[in-house]
Amino acid sequence: QVQLVESGGGLVQPGGSLRLSCAASGSILSRFAMNWYRQAPGKQRELVAVITSGGSTNYADSVKGRFTISRDNDNAKITVSLQMNSLKPEDTAVYYCNARIYSVDYWGQGTQVTVSS
Repeated sequence: QVQLVESGGGLVQPGGSLRLSCAASGSILSRFAMNWYRQAPGKQRELVAVITSGGSTNYADSVKGRFTISRDNDNAKITVSLQMNSLKPEDTAVYYCNARIYSVDYWGQGTQVTVSS
């Protein structure tokens, strides 16, 4: 059973920081990459950051140098974090934690991030 629960969203001023967390349960998750996506109003969901089971990371060009993804594996529970710095209004979106396991996508409920003065 895979379950993903995001937290940490909120309202922040441009240039500020937020840290998102994804509590992911399911022992199988330690063997798979974990991802953060986001979806802004009227736009398609886009991949923001990826971290493999071995800790390698990859980022969308729009967030490189500003966002950092990390993971903490602890047996059946994994925490995947997204540290977001130098936030811009265009980062405003609902952020989703994701795992793709044998071609099946698992999603959390999402957490709203709003960057506005």
